[in-house]
Amino acid sequence: MNISAHLETLIEKHHSLQEAIDDEIHRPMPDSVRLSQLKREKLKLKEEITRYEQ
Repeated sequence: MNISAHLETLIEKHHSLQEAIDDEIHRPMPDSVRLSQLKREKLKLKEEITRYEQ
């Protein structure tokens, strides 16, 4: 897989994590543990995306 395709995949995963976070936030009783896990995973992806963009 070339770098461009890998970066695109990471960005798609980042967006899908944001959607999962939004869905969890808008549930009647959001699960704070799940939210924390999703946010940590999203942050890791963001850091990896940043490394590839530099």
